[in-house]
Amino acid sequence: MKKQVKCLSLLSGGLDSMLAIKILEANGVKVQPISFVSYFFNSKSAQTACDNQGWKLRVEDISEEHLKMVKNPKHGHGSAYNPCIDCHLMMLKEAKKIMEAEGYDFIATGEVVGQRPMSQNRNALALIEKEAELVGKIVRPLCLKALGETEAEKKGIINRDGFYDISGRARTRQIELAKELGIKDYPSPAGGCILTEVVYGKLLATLFKLKPKADGNDCLIMRQGRVFFKDNTLIVVARDHGECLALEKLHKKTDIILKPENFMGPVVILRSFKKIPKEEIIEIGIEYILEYSKNVPENFAIELVQ
Repeated sequence: MKKQVKCLSLLSGGLDSMLAIKILEANGVKVQPISFVSYFFNSKSAQTACDNQGWKLRVEDISEEHLKMVKNPKHGHGSAYNPCIDCHLMMLKEAKKIMEAEGYDFIATGEVVGQRPMSQNRNALALIEKEAELVGKIVRPLCLKALGETEAEKKGIINRDGFYDISGRARTRQIELAKELGIKDYPSPAGGCILTEVVYGKLLATLFKLKPKADGNDCLIMRQGRVFFKDNTLIVVARDHGECLALEKLHKKTDIILKPENFMGPVVILRSFKKIPKEEIIEIGIEYILEYSKNVPENFAIELVQ
């Protein structure tokens, strides 16, 4: 009996990565979708895609190693703080370990040559394959015909006639394919990674400058509310009740938490990166509470949460 071909397929939850799995399945390949999570992206979209398509998702947490890489990526950052080449390289290296340990035949991705200028041009794809030690071992169903022959083809376990030659940034062919392959629900093209957001990227650069050993909690807390830096202190001002609760969960023992006592206003968390008198930090926090509050009484009271 012929052994069934099986592969690991990186799934972001976007249309391209969903199409890649559907194409592979149409070619008789047993596919294991895999999603990686870190402090900067999660697997929610991938899980939604799997729920809709009846796939079982495998999730791998690369948070700590990913954070180290983000601070100093070998191939640099993109237009924001996104180290796309190094990020994709890291995921493929992790997938390679699993492939070799568990006997998968190859790794697949939803990449389309020419779609992303930094990480999906021909040179970048070749570079990533080489550095991940996966030359010829990555199958890209959407653009396989536009690239060189893969090992899977040479071994005869897949036939390129069942794949596609899509290239460039246009989405017309993918949308047509989605209808053909029965994919009705998929997110609009957008980065699920907060590192692609320019404002957050600037804040992160400031954080790493002030605190080179910044940890995951520092990165996560800056995803809540309005974020400022003053006198080597990180200030986060909640914008709604949900963010107030999130900030209280993310606070560290050394943080200072302030909240209005006799008027409506935001919770503020202050995290100093150098020795500053506690009273001075509290004064900074009070300034931000008053700035982002309305109808502040003349005899206002602010609680220091212990």
